Amino acid sequence: MSPAREKKCSKVDRSILHCDCNGFFASVECLDHPEYWDVPLAVAGDPKDRCGIILAKNELAKKYGIITTETIYSAKRKCQQLVLVPPRHWRYEEISKQVNQIYLQYTDQVEPFSIDESFLDVTGSLSYFHAIAHELADRIREQVKNDIGITISVGVSFNKTFAKLGSDMKKPNATTEITRDNYETLVWPLPIRDMLLIGKASVEILQKNYIYTIGDLARKPKEEALRLLGKTGEALWNNTNGLDSDPVRSYGEREIVKSVGNGMTFRRDLISEDEIRQGVIALSDEVAVRLRENGLKARTLQVTIKDPSLKTISRQAPLNIPTYLHKELIDATMTIIRANWRIMPNGQCAPIRALTITGQNLVRDNEVVEQMNFFDFGGGVMTSLHHAKREKLENAVEKLRIKHGSNSISMGYVENEELGIRQFGKHGNRHGGDQNNV
Repeated sequence: MSPAREKKCSKVDRSILHCDCNGFFASVECLDHPEYWDVPLAVAGDPKDRCGIILAKNELAKKYGIITTETIYSAKRKCQQLVLVPPRHWRYEEISKQVNQIYLQYTDQVEPFSIDESFLDVTGSLSYFHAIAHELADRIREQVKNDIGITISVGVSFNKTFAKLGSDMKKPNATTEITRDNYETLVWPLPIRDMLLIGKASVEILQKNYIYTIGDLARKPKEEALRLLGKTGEALWNNTNGLDSDPVRSYGEREIVKSVGNGMTFRRDLISEDEIRQGVIALSDEVAVRLRENGLKARTLQVTIKDPSLKTISRQAPLNIPTYLHKELIDATMTIIRANWRIMPNGQCAPIRALTITGQNLVRDNEVVEQMNFFDFGGGVMTSLHHAKREKLENAVEKLRIKHGSNSISMGYVENEELGIRQFGKHGNRHGGDQNNV
């Protein structure tokens, strides 16, 4: 008998659904362009931006063996008639919200897991709808298909881990139920890499120790998992044995944000300090906006640099004062880069293929207490008063962006098509507008 059966989570098991939109990006494109339903189609990044990979595909493309994250070149070799369309993230967000509004008709415990996936706890809804969990899942699938026009697959189980695994077992437009009686048969033969939230490094460690399937880990003593992977191993062992008790959060209840980052692969390598600064300005703008939207300030900044050979380095440094200010993020990022990347006196530098800027060690902005004295930030001396004035300026700029469109004002940068730097609002992430510089 498995440990999970010895330890019941409760007298009455929860009924958890994991709803996964099938080929979401591609389905939305087909929804807006019905002619695409009858052709193999994929949503893909732009090869000019050196991110030409498949992001999603429809069922016809799937039949040719096309998979997510493979290159456009590889996909075209499998299917020469493959239709490629660029992503429209703003549209996917619209449809995602519509789908979640349907879920909310059945329970207020709806936790989006990604733009196309959500967990639902329908334990308290079953008696109201006079249905068992499997029947309610089928009803939700039918409503999404009829009201919106796309299909979803649903996993039904007594915890989130198994519900997620269930939704992956049958696609498209299917319901799979994993119970206490069948999970050893359905789940344990699956590869260990299929476990929810397991990382590549953990998979490699487990495989080196002859643990290849979920069942291989589940049958081990818990102490073995703890020895191999520490607390992560213990959590994985619990989940493989059906002991996941993680609750489904109510819709709108924000998960604790641990970091806010933004990165991009440039159309060509950055080869001068001026080009690096252009990239940093654009990336920092989005990080600053997202920190401000979440009411957070960063106490640490991490910069990740990838060179043309795909070698990557990450460096981080503490910020003297927690901040969400665009200018301060730029100055701190450039300080980190100058200290850790080869930049010559003439301004030329070792080539950079990609950059990522991440604010870490976050704190609520209303919890930050600043002393009115001089401090050194990013190589320049400024007073707390100047810092406060800059906050007022950038907050005013953000209000104008919200009112007139995110392209109405740009924070010190212009588009550079040669490098692939664009106003992030122009392509639908935020509202559009005419461009001015501040």
